[in-house]
Amino acid sequence: MYAVAIDVLKDTLERVYQRYNHRRFIGADPLQFAYRFCDPQDIEIAAFLASSLAYGRVQQIERSVNDLLGRMDSRPYRFVRTFSDAKRKRLTGFKHRFTTGETLADLMGLLRDVLREHGTLEAFFTSGDDPAQTTVVPALAHFCDRLTDAYARRHDGRLSRGLMYLLASPTRGSASKRLNLFLRWMVRRDAVDPGLWKSIDPARLIVPMDVHMARLCAILGLYEGRTISLATAVQVTESFARMEPTDPVKYDFALSRIGILDDCNGRRRNGCPACQLYPICLEREKWTA
Repeated sequence: MYAVAIDVLKDTLERVYQRYNHRRFIGADPLQFAYRFCDPQDIEIAAFLASSLAYGRVQQIERSVNDLLGRMDSRPYRFVRTFSDAKRKRLTGFKHRFTTGETLADLMGLLRDVLREHGTLEAFFTSGDDPAQTTVVPALAHFCDRLTDAYARRHDGRLSRGLMYLLASPTRGSASKRLNLFLRWMVRRDAVDPGLWKSIDPARLIVPMDVHMARLCAILGLYEGRTISLATAVQVTESFARMEPTDPVKYDFALSRIGILDDCNGRRRNGCPACQLYPICLEREKWTA
């Protein structure tokens, strides 16, 4: 497996971070929807719903989340906290790829009960967390499984396929990319991440892994394989922790900009020499030639 010296990798990632980790770059990211609100309760719910729909093309995600928030009168916390049959009807006809309004209504019914009992998603999440665990994986699994179990109890043991997709539990081996993305937003605090939650240590977060991040991590020599799983996400996170043990997902947003803004697909293009990863790409090409 191709490997990059830790000092070289750390220096490269810091330059990527300094270039891209700024609020002006969140316009193409679903995180933008969290910043549309001032009330922490609205921010938390908007962020959770936006991250839940963060799959597919950027423009499609933006259209869908705008549509959803519009149906909620741009008051996401109040809409979910007082969710009812009448509000369920307002989601009729909503569709984001294979997530329907019906699935979102089922999710909001579960979240309504969470908010009524715990007040916030943070309180619900931490009620199932053991801070002694080195990562948030067990707590995230507990978070998802409690919600899907609650749904099953109301539906004669049946599970919703759409709901299982949105609540992609690590119990089932999922890398839980969208949920780990939500946790990054809520737990970390810097120029990009709002960091509303104070009860989770950022050192325990897991990198949100998808095909684009896997490609970039392969270029950096952190990952080599064809499948993206929970084990992959943990492996990559451990590699980042060698450079930033207290904040292993620090570089996630900045690295993602290379794929989103610079449209990197791992192949050589005319604009490649301007990229901070270019010297590493050249070395990797020599090593794999």
